[in-house]
Amino acid sequence: MIATTQLHALGQSLWLDNITRGLLTSGTLQRYVTEFSVTGLTSNPTIFDQAIGDTGAYDDAIQQKVGEGKSGEALFFELALQDLTQAAALFRPVHEATGGVDGWVSLEVSPLLSDDVDGTIDAARQLHASARCPNLFIKIPGTAAGIHAIEEAIFAGVPVNVTLLFSREQYIAAADAYWRGIQRRIEADLDPKVNSVASIFISRWDKAVADKVPPALRNRLGVAIARRAYKAYCERLASPAWRKFADAGALTQRLLWASTGTKDPQLPQTYYVEALAAPNTVNTMPEKTLLALAAHAESLVVMPEDGGDAESVLADFAQADVDVMALASQLQVEGAQSFSKSWRDMLAVIASKSGESGKPAIKP
Repeated sequence: MIATTQLHALGQSLWLDNITRGLLTSGTLQRYVTEFSVTGLTSNPTIFDQAIGDTGAYDDAIQQKVGEGKSGEALFFELALQDLTQAAALFRPVHEATGGVDGWVSLEVSPLLSDDVDGTIDAARQLHASARCPNLFIKIPGTAAGIHAIEEAIFAGVPVNVTLLFSREQYIAAADAYWRGIQRRIEADLDPKVNSVASIFISRWDKAVADKVPPALRNRLGVAIARRAYKAYCERLASPAWRKFADAGALTQRLLWASTGTKDPQLPQTYYVEALAAPNTVNTMPEKTLLALAAHAESLVVMPEDGGDAESVLADFAQADVDVMALASQLQVEGAQSFSKSWRDMLAVIASKSGESGKPAIKP
């Protein structure tokens, strides 16, 4: 049995961390659904920057929308929603079969709003309303401003993929925001079934400390962070507080493993995916990782619910002068900055392909 099938049977959802128009028109995404048990996908500003900038697949659509008077972010979101709603249609059967638990695609609010609470809330509501797609997550970063926006979006009934989480503490803050939003819906006699996932980024940890720790500790921090977060996730789902939410009809905010492609060329492509095998979670991965996983046939070891050796490994990193709390904050800030740069680069590419120079040039 190939590893993708094993993980699917374990109860872990495999999502593709990519979206391009070519993936859709070539039938490749459909093949991944059929052959590799892919049941959803995620996108981010960097993915769209590369998709639009590196190919001509969007050029005609850009020109058409310029002719309709569109430009900038409004033009981009129309392009993105065309792709994502088409992808969502492929996943609609699994979305319906799982009662809305699986079969999701994701679209991020502008990363330029990462410190703007009201702007993020408004953008999340508008994107959700304009998409008119039952299996589209709106991605909101788990920054200080984002945490408040997440609660408000959930209360408003907007499904949320909380992105840019890097630690157990950041995950707990996001999970608490989700619970507050659901609790408010229950108190207001609103349907508590509002879906959400909490996305913890893994491989960026190991890249950040690669040259700062002894060889024995290299490429071990990300997995230890994941195990610590997974323990907190399992404890939350076993708590009396969660049972009250479940009895009221609320859904689990599933833990999602993000940034699971390897950045160290000496590691096998499947390194993080194998280490993160866990039921009732999601793993979103780049195509290269998915294809490597599909060629992998060895038995997978399930992640321990008690965190395994996470605390002892993290103690070793503390001895090596790695401040996990400080690094988590740094990685979140850097992640937001990286997405903001990709966003600006993408808008510049769209402007260039639109024929804009200085001010928007709208074709008749």
